[in-house]
Amino acid sequence: MANPRNYAKELDKVIERLGESGEGRRKVLLHSCCAPCSSYVMEYLREYFDLTVFYYNPNITEAEEYRKRAEEQKRLIAEYNRQTDKGDFAGMHSSRSAGRIHILEGEYEPERFYGLAKGLETCPEGGERCFRCYRLRLEKTAEAAAELDFDYFTTTLTISPLKNAQKLNEIGEELAGKYGVEFLPSDFKKKDGYKRSVELSGQFGLYRQNYCGCVYSMAVSRHPARRHLVCGKQYKLVLHCENNSEFSTSTSLHTGTQRKIAGKG
Repeated sequence: MANPRNYAKELDKVIERLGESGEGRRKVLLHSCCAPCSSYVMEYLREYFDLTVFYYNPNITEAEEYRKRAEEQKRLIAEYNRQTDKGDFAGMHSSRSAGRIHILEGEYEPERFYGLAKGLETCPEGGERCFRCYRLRLEKTAEAAAELDFDYFTTTLTISPLKNAQKLNEIGEELAGKYGVEFLPSDFKKKDGYKRSVELSGQFGLYRQNYCGCVYSMAVSRHPARRHLVCGKQYKLVLHCENNSEFSTSTSLHTGTQRKIAGKG
């Protein structure tokens, strides 16, 4: 049986190789699920790459929640850029090599998430529905990276202890072949990355949500006494889209082991 890949070490080797090449900073399009998860990833990657954050998260159920998370992402990037402009990195694991960070916001299209989730409403979190959500967000990132001539694309999602880093890297590498843009391997939770993201969230007073954003995790988070729901429990939810239109869905939820966490992407 082959040893599992160490994606964190693979990223270190990429950075080392690029540094030795003397070819200058490469452009990376970083998909971000939220400001807290991006906090450490941006702190780390801005030392080595010309970094653009791509905020694309159609899994977020409510338009108000989507906007809140998007604005928090922009606020954090502005804070990081002020540090770079002033050369003041107090409290940061950063140096004068840290570059400015750009932001690109994708469309808010929750109907795409519901399309991929159809028939998978009862899947437990971390299952096939989540894998399809990974692919949706990563494919949009790969498309944008190819169109805008980036050298690499990657995602903050691997920082979460609840996300499958192996699956995310497998999908990323598959899409790299499809779109002709290299995928930057990662497992950002390693080397105390997740711990650092919690520290930075406190340092910058970030809004740290307690569910990933989708209707399934939202329903469970709003009924903490029902974390051990049986498969088939029905919820009727009215979802407000960005254009103020409404649609409703009756969804079945199935949850696994109860977890107490500070935030999820």
